[in-house]
Amino acid sequence: MRDGIALIYLLVFIAPQVILYLYLRDRLPDPKRPRQSRWVRGTLIALFGFFNFPWIFVARRVLFDSVWSKGWIPYIGPWVAWQMLGWVFLGLVAIYVVFKGAVLCAQRLHRSERLPAPGSQITRRQFLVRGTYAYAGAGFALSAYGLWEGGRLPEVTRRTLYFDDLPPGLDGLTILHLSDVHAGIHMRLEKMQRLVAQANALRPDLILQTGDMIDISASFIPDYVRAFRDLRAPLGVITGLGNHDHYTGTKQVIQGVLDAGQTLVRSGSHLIERNGATLAILGVDDPLDWRFDDPQTAEVNEVDRSAPPDVFRILMAHRPGAWDAAKLKNIPLTLSGHIHGGQFYLPGFGWSAGRLITKYVMGHFQNGASQLYVSRGIGVVGVPIRVFVPPEMGLFELRRADGQTGRGA
Repeated sequence: MRDGIALIYLLVFIAPQVILYLYLRDRLPDPKRPRQSRWVRGTLIALFGFFNFPWIFVARRVLFDSVWSKGWIPYIGPWVAWQMLGWVFLGLVAIYVVFKGAVLCAQRLHRSERLPAPGSQITRRQFLVRGTYAYAGAGFALSAYGLWEGGRLPEVTRRTLYFDDLPPGLDGLTILHLSDVHAGIHMRLEKMQRLVAQANALRPDLILQTGDMIDISASFIPDYVRAFRDLRAPLGVITGLGNHDHYTGTKQVIQGVLDAGQTLVRSGSHLIERNGATLAILGVDDPLDWRFDDPQTAEVNEVDRSAPPDVFRILMAHRPGAWDAAKLKNIPLTLSGHIHGGQFYLPGFGWSAGRLITKYVMGHFQNGASQLYVSRGIGVVGVPIRVFVPPEMGLFELRRADGQTGRGA
């Protein structure tokens, strides 16, 4: 069943590339210019072959659960961008066809029999060529915007979270949530130093970091340590691991976290005292055999048991699917990341590429007394682009609710 679904996903994602290639191969070359036509077809074969070659590795990973070489991941960006462009191009063609059909229907309804003036129409090939140039220009502009948005410092999302059972000693506690820094080829030392300065300026009581500090190579750990050892909060900086930290090397990243002066919570809990109240920070490690929206039930149950009973608990889980288990244990707050908001979002439609991975893509979720916040993350993976989904850090203030309206007393 799982293999069948994976195969369907592959076919769906490959289909735009096949359709687009066949469409351009048949219509872009001008039959009146055979030499130019051969050059155009050869260029199309080379272009589509080069940009779609990584499908071999993706198919192998998805269908057979083989290990995807870590070295490929930082360079997969152009391939992902090419797939996105294929979808956008077909979407524009679909919009044009629908619009053209609507115009023709309207003309027939009004019984407009007038013929266009001679020479006023362009050929299909001329339209395709002009449309391709226009699309390339729009793609360049969108890519430039995405590069700018992906490279800037994160927005600060400020939110007050209300809880009926919040101990009075924790009322007013401010937590800064950081996730997915991805120190690497797209997150260098200077930018991390500016990020730390931005975080310190917010003056949170506590900083929680939900994984993916390093992106693939252990060579980026020293820069992370140099920047993040200056990160400060009165109640400390508590950190969990993400999947990319394991790809980098679990022992090396753990040592880097400790060298940066942070407290690592991995498959356990860490207790914090404030104004006579106890706060338990729970941390589940990233699963080795991940599944879509894996609730990590056994891991969540284990870390929940590690905390004293009747204390206020916050769960740090890199993957947001763990909330499905956390809410069954009545854990008041879960903080996650991992998805980056999909790095591509369609305003108005409310759709993100992250929907292909999880139902918890970004933002705030609530079910009864349990809440989840999924960070859009700070860094990027593969493509250094964010389209309409800017990076963020979350500054949350915990408040005691009045028990009736769910708002502060």
